[in-house]
Amino acid sequence: MSHPFLKRLEQGVVLADGAMGTLLYERGITFDRSFDLLNLQEPALVQSIHRDYIRAGAELIETNTFGANRIRLAAHGEVQDARRVNRAGAQLARNAREEVGEAVFVAGAIGPLGKPVAPLGTIPRDEALEVYVEQVEGLVEGGVDVLIIETQTDLEEMKLAVQAVRQVTDLPLIAEMTFAEDERTLYGAYPEDLARAAQSLGVNVLGANCSVGPQKLLEIVQRLSRRTKLPISVMPNAGLPRFVNGRFAYLASPDYFADYAVRFRAAGASLIGGCCGTTPAHVRRMRAALAHPGAGAAEAVAADRATAPPSPPPHAAPAGVEEPASSDPASRSLLARKLANREFVVSVEVDPPRGARPKKMIEGAQFLKASGVDVINVADSPMARVRMSSLALASMITQQVGVETILHFTCRDRNLMGIQSDLMGAHALGIRNILALTGDPPRAGDYPNATAVFDVDSVGLIRVLKQLNAGTDLAGNSIGEPTRFMIGCAVNPASEDIQTELERFQKKIEAGAEFTMT
Repeated sequence: MSHPFLKRLEQGVVLADGAMGTLLYERGITFDRSFDLLNLQEPALVQSIHRDYIRAGAELIETNTFGANRIRLAAHGEVQDARRVNRAGAQLARNAREEVGEAVFVAGAIGPLGKPVAPLGTIPRDEALEVYVEQVEGLVEGGVDVLIIETQTDLEEMKLAVQAVRQVTDLPLIAEMTFAEDERTLYGAYPEDLARAAQSLGVNVLGANCSVGPQKLLEIVQRLSRRTKLPISVMPNAGLPRFVNGRFAYLASPDYFADYAVRFRAAGASLIGGCCGTTPAHVRRMRAALAHPGAGAAEAVAADRATAPPSPPPHAAPAGVEEPASSDPASRSLLARKLANREFVVSVEVDPPRGARPKKMIEGAQFLKASGVDVINVADSPMARVRMSSLALASMITQQVGVETILHFTCRDRNLMGIQSDLMGAHALGIRNILALTGDPPRAGDYPNATAVFDVDSVGLIRVLKQLNAGTDLAGNSIGEPTRFMIGCAVNPASEDIQTELERFQKKIEAGAEFTMT
């Protein structure tokens, strides 16, 4: 028997609500607070926003649970409350529905975990599944009608989230990914990849949300409509945020959104709403615009499908960009050549100074070079104690002393964007050898309360390095000339759990490690 939500989609476009976070910010909640925990801390505020969206004409409202998983909540000390936060979020949306007296659908919102999932990231897949299941159970216990997985950038993580939903319930499921200007996700997935995956996942509606604004998502909707018969959803941002008069503001007007709501419908969208920067005013104007059936909408979709160009294959290189051939490892650096020729290599580790004067380290490097050392490896804030940038010292040694370095590069202090930027910068400065390390946790050092990033671990970092050596960033965007890094990893032969250590070493080799240091 068909679910009421799916029956309603068959009858015409369903209008969803807009942003929750934007309104919370406008009403005095700062970004350093957990918006999800407001379900417990300030329930009246959350319920009032749901109420405003219903009165503006939304037929589907999303729960305030985008980040209500234990991994994201851990940053606010609320790991154990994930189920409770989700249950409360669902109940608040239901309460608002009863208060207004409109027959709207309550969709349980499920966002990304906040940290990449293995094999790229540090979250094991079984743990990720468990975290998602916990969130879904809380939402179902709270009484949601529908579930929506949104703002996903990693197709593999989205599949885990879908799997979690289907382990718990057969409620209708909406799955949305977010696409950048080049119409790919951060991890390089095309709309066609999403359409292909959805066919076997048990998804009822698929689409896109967030991104850079309505214009770009219109193109995504058109591409999806050519590749799937499933209902399509679209919930764009109100453009990109600007800092105006001391506050963040989104500049896409309600009238602009109303115009695009009609275009979305003509392109084949069945569920239309808003994401960051949208308000009840945007929903109200979209409701008015969609109240008048668009003449020729079905014909427009059919014509668009008929003239569609072939879709790119999954994760293909952008048009005009050749797949670079892998370079000969021996040509990358002195270290690479010596290892390839099975020659003995002498390396000495140098720690950066605690201050901003590296004179002693430079003089030490000069002495080591004169003594016949082949390469100097430069540590990255060992034991999580503050020191000069290892990249800065390695660059100075390379340029001022003329001896090759191995840069210790950790994941502790950089997100994925910072990692890739710093690696390309290191390459531009002449660094060719990288020792990929996870990094010592802050609690081991001078600043135990400092925030550790760890978007990826050493295995994920090795994958990033291998991708850069192939001429693309992690999202598949061309970086022009490929980097020529010699990729190293660490292994501990004295580990108390040698079997686990060897298994992890094997993963590093499979990811692309070319030499190891013990």
